Amino acid sequence: MNLLTPGLGLLVWTLLAFLVVFFILGKYAWPAIVKGLQEREQGIAQALETAEKVKAEMAQLQNENEALLTKAREERAQLLKEARETRDKIVNEAKEQAKAEANKIIVEAQAAINQQKMAALTEVKNQVGNLVIEVSEKVLRRELANKADQEIYINQLAGEVKLN
Repeated sequence: MNLLTPGLGLLVWTLLAFLVVFFILGKYAWPAIVKGLQEREQGIAQALETAEKVKAEMAQLQNENEALLTKAREERAQLLKEARETRDKIVNEAKEQAKAEANKIIVEAQAAINQQKMAALTEVKNQVGNLVIEVSEKVLRRELANKADQEIYINQLAGEVKLN
């Protein structure tokens, strides 16, 4: 039983060693440990404050980001609207220009047709005039004494005339 119940001397020396170690630890180590724990606590508190600030900044940035996205969408919609209007304007201008060109071509074609028609009529008139002159010339060359012979001769010449 001696092993289970320590002697009084061992108890005193153990208590004395404990008190010395407790005193040394209390004097030198304990303040450093408490100081380290306080610094750590302050560091954690600062980190939490910083995290809260960053969280608030992130929320603000997210709101600004959403506002910018909304503004960008509105600008994009406006640009698309302007592009459509410009496209429609260009298409309408091209149609009007094409109509004007078509009308110009039609007017020029009608003028050319009228000019050719007038030239053809003038040519026909010239040919008829030439034919009349030819017939008159032939009639005058042949002086017939009798009127019946002249009419027969004129009809004969009219039948011989070829119209071009």
